[in-house]
Amino acid sequence: MNTASCLQSVAPPGTVLAGEGTRRAASGAIAFEEAGAHTLRGKTSPVPAFRALRVVAQRGGVGRSEGLEPPFVGRENELQLIKDFYHATARERGPRLVSVIGQAGIGKSRLAWEFLKYIDGVTEIVYWHQGRSPAYGDGITFWALGEMVRMRIGVGEGADEASTRERLSATLQEFVPDGDERRTLEGPLLHLLGIGEAGAHDRGPLFVAWRAFFERIAERGPVVMVFEDLQWADEGLLDFIEELVSWSRGRSLYLITLARPELLDRRPTWGAGQRSFTSLNLAPLSGDAMHALLAGLVPGLPAPVIERIVERAEGIPLYAVETVRMLLNDGQIERRDGTFEPTGDLSELAVPESLQALIAARIDALSPAERALVQDASVLGLSFMLPVLTAVARSEPDAIEPMLRHLAQREILALDDDPRSPERGQDRFVQGLLREVAYSTLSRDDRRARHLAAARYFESLGDDELAGVLAQHYVDAYRAHPDGPEGAAVAAQARVALRGAANRATGLGSHRRALAYLESALAVTSDPAEELELRVAAGRAASTAGLFDQGTAHCERAIVLATELGDLPTRRRAIASLGQYLTEGHLGRARQLLKEAYEDPDLKPEDPGFVEIAEALAKIEMRTLNEPSAIEIANAALPTAEVAGQEDLTIELLITRGVSLANLGRLVEAVVTLTGATEMARRHGHLETAHRAAINLAYALEPEDPVRGLEVSRAGLELARKTGNAWATRYLLGNAA
Repeated sequence: MNTASCLQSVAPPGTVLAGEGTRRAASGAIAFEEAGAHTLRGKTSPVPAFRALRVVAQRGGVGRSEGLEPPFVGRENELQLIKDFYHATARERGPRLVSVIGQAGIGKSRLAWEFLKYIDGVTEIVYWHQGRSPAYGDGITFWALGEMVRMRIGVGEGADEASTRERLSATLQEFVPDGDERRTLEGPLLHLLGIGEAGAHDRGPLFVAWRAFFERIAERGPVVMVFEDLQWADEGLLDFIEELVSWSRGRSLYLITLARPELLDRRPTWGAGQRSFTSLNLAPLSGDAMHALLAGLVPGLPAPVIERIVERAEGIPLYAVETVRMLLNDGQIERRDGTFEPTGDLSELAVPESLQALIAARIDALSPAERALVQDASVLGLSFMLPVLTAVARSEPDAIEPMLRHLAQREILALDDDPRSPERGQDRFVQGLLREVAYSTLSRDDRRARHLAAARYFESLGDDELAGVLAQHYVDAYRAHPDGPEGAAVAAQARVALRGAANRATGLGSHRRALAYLESALAVTSDPAEELELRVAAGRAASTAGLFDQGTAHCERAIVLATELGDLPTRRRAIASLGQYLTEGHLGRARQLLKEAYEDPDLKPEDPGFVEIAEALAKIEMRTLNEPSAIEIANAALPTAEVAGQEDLTIELLITRGVSLANLGRLVEAVVTLTGATEMARRHGHLETAHRAAINLAYALEPEDPVRGLEVSRAGLELARKTGNAWATRYLLGNAA
């Protein structure tokens, strides 16, 4: 303590001096430089001092890079904003979303790393979560969110089901005091991690459960959630992030998203309308900042070389870093006493025109075996496990591991050693552009062979969570070489995998992603019968996602195919679906289509498709105020629907019948019918139907019993809020008012 006090007295303003003991204890996380020996009061001889330069790791040296880490320059204002927003979120106890947008190599990840080191040093407990949307897999459903849950419960991606269940149960015990709520949350969280029964799930309850998990953690302390590479995220994850910010109140939830500008091409309104949203667009660094960055990396670089690098870099810090890596790998600079110095004359140094060309030159400089291994790895995405790399490379781990370590020394790859990371133990490219450039050098035949090897490895795992990865490998293998008998065989495997991925996405309530998988399957389908199945499934996914134009197109094509194939039941169901889609803006056409199908003399109540057509037509008759017709059609279809076990359609028919009765002034029958429909829908978990029933029951009660109508609206409102259903919430609030 005396030494520290004396050093403080001789330290210049704005600097921190430390003694030998402090430097030794803190050097894992803090970079120091010698500051000479100082004569201090009470000391008989001069005391060596060390100047603290910057934080380079988390406490204890966790996450410290052994490779190049340039000085943090030119982003001080953005980092200060992120810090300030964090403290405001923690203080005001409300959610906040900060979107960081910038091109590849501009410094988004570095900004998050600097913030993590800062958070690691604050005194209060902060619950940090970080997840990445993989560059491979075309938007794997909710992958980044699953990584955050794994980080919190302390399991890696390869953990078995038993240990995952055990760790999740322990985490819920820690953060969720109510036993009933723990049981409610456990199933949706396991489903997110690919564990539990498959099948379709309503998105609302899943979102509510996932949101509640992080809200309970936030009751203990501020929660930080960093979503990396959001430009590759699926639509469902984007929806979840926006809903988390919209619906969470009174909890300190701080969300940071890192994305390339392509995100705004997909979602131009990203973050719009959120009450606590800030967008940070990272511009290229100034010339002064680039000079400071290079001076910090290689103090001895000649001025002409620095000027050429700064000119070519155009403000992209990654260009400067990659140039220094190239010089280091070529032996033109070397590490001496913690810094880099030129080993010869660099005045005539040739600098590549673009960042991509620079990266390609670095890859070309590798040995043939290492270059091939980097190409193998590029097929797998930004990060990968050794077993799948050995499968793609068709080699043994003993032969690959030394090359991986050498590639880490050359700063092509890095090993994830963060003890909290679900990717711990995996190798990864140090930058996404490295992977993209390496992949671009593969021929079509090489791509197909490597994607097929990867697909067969993932297929052998039987992991439902990896369904999207498996499907994308088969699709890319087909796209690389679609011709010939082998192309047809790969297309068949792709269709099977894509349907599995669509089922996984549907099970997680991500219906847009499911639709994308199904449409990819249609692109590699030539058999009319198989196309018909896919069209029906795609129409259903489009409808659930609210994409009625796409649903209409798929149903119209399904009707043509079913007619050609003589598949009358499927044709009738497709007509019913098409009629429902057309009600959004084409009510007259929908009524005509369904009426013609319903009045077909060959259609009998017991025929497949009758109930679907009747249910859709009854709704339209009710909406167009043809109440007697709606009641008649509902009465005709109800017995068949109930006997056939079509529970959801039975309840929908009852609601339509009840609304029509209310419109005719037959309020007792209407209230009895709608009360029963509301109870049955809730009891059997048909949540969308339950919302519709509650809305219409409150409407029917209003003239005669407004007190009971208010009670129904409040109960319905509670359910709608629990399930995150925005449209039902608005209707029920209106009814309650």
